[in-house]
Amino acid sequence: MDQVETIREVFQYLRQFTGTTFVIKVEYPIIQDILFPVLMRDVAFLHQVGIRIILVPGAKERIDEILKDYHIEGKTIRGIRVTSHEAMPFIKMAAFDVANRVMTSLAASSINAVIGNWVRARAIGVVDGTDFQSAGTVDRVLTEELRRVLEDGFIPILPCIGWNSTGRPYNISSNELAVVTAARIGAEKLFFLTAGTVFRASDFQVPEGIPIAPGGRISNFSLTDLEKFFQLNQDKEEQLELLRMARRACESGVERVHILDGKMEGALLSEIFSNLGSGTMVYSNRYAGIRPMKPTEIIDVLRLMKPFVERGILLPRTEETLAETYQDYIVFEIDDAIHACAALHLYPEGVGEIAGVAVDEQYTHLGVGPKLIGYLLEKAQDLGLKRVFVLTVATVDWFLKLGFEEADLSALPEKKRAAYDLRRRSRILVKDLRD
Repeated sequence: MDQVETIREVFQYLRQFTGTTFVIKVEYPIIQDILFPVLMRDVAFLHQVGIRIILVPGAKERIDEILKDYHIEGKTIRGIRVTSHEAMPFIKMAAFDVANRVMTSLAASSINAVIGNWVRARAIGVVDGTDFQSAGTVDRVLTEELRRVLEDGFIPILPCIGWNSTGRPYNISSNELAVVTAARIGAEKLFFLTAGTVFRASDFQVPEGIPIAPGGRISNFSLTDLEKFFQLNQDKEEQLELLRMARRACESGVERVHILDGKMEGALLSEIFSNLGSGTMVYSNRYAGIRPMKPTEIIDVLRLMKPFVERGILLPRTEETLAETYQDYIVFEIDDAIHACAALHLYPEGVGEIAGVAVDEQYTHLGVGPKLIGYLLEKAQDLGLKRVFVLTVATVDWFLKLGFEEADLSALPEKKRAAYDLRRRSRILVKDLRD
């Protein structure tokens, strides 16, 4: 069944992403890694299923190697390489060497790629007394030309070189190039494939409510959560640089930015084709949330409940029952896939019953269960209910931690009391809403 669920997730995302554009920035150490051909084969797969790919290879370490070989000294200030006119030909050599390696690897998977000069740049100039000389910043991306290349079935490769209107070359940041290209071309996703960067909760102060994946990886940030995260970790500027680039991309119109450990085999496909992913995502649009259930989702909710019914934790429901009561249910979804549900049934005495709570076990680490209960408690208070109750055989401690208290049959409304199953002997837990 795990394999079946994986296949369903893949088909779900294939439908969603076919015809969209992804910009992928790859750090140079990954290009040097023994598994780089495997990564390029995964990129080829994305291209073959109809996803438009733009590649931005990083060349920092390769540039360092070549400048050292030719005994050209340089320095970096605030992450920007001060680029002398003497160094510029060698930087171009390094940038195009790396781009050619990427193109060669794609050719091994029978994918046509092309290296081009679709980027116009301008000089950074003199900043705080430092003349950055031939270091530049992106001025313009030739998006129409780039789109034609994509429409012709090629993968464009953008080296970290831009030219001004007179043809003078500038050394530009690959990260900046990836962000600006993704924004100008209207990419749905931007990926930073790093050589080992993983944002772990243990390394930072993490605001409450941030999703933490198994192993301690921070799963995702909304832009709002990201600002809180920055405020708590102001002493870690260098470690937060990629997250700041991600924020910039999202604020420029890119829906989602993903930061991955590109040396982990399959990381790219896992991030794209599974809800849980493999890296850290920053998103500007709605990614996950709780909402009312739709009548078209009855089968999905029954499927979600099935393992809990089989283990005796939930009572069985039928399609007919859910069709009659679907308006009582809420669901938790990620990218339109339902991974949790719960219901609030109303009684004439001003009492509500929380029932049908089911959370896909792969998503319990996101704290979905307490969020569902909190949502229903707020709804109950908005409706003016005096109290809510729950009948459970297996989750007593969990509800006690959420503020419920044990009670007896007298706490149930008359209709529910008459239907109470003495053989099942469910525990009765109540939460007063009048406090």
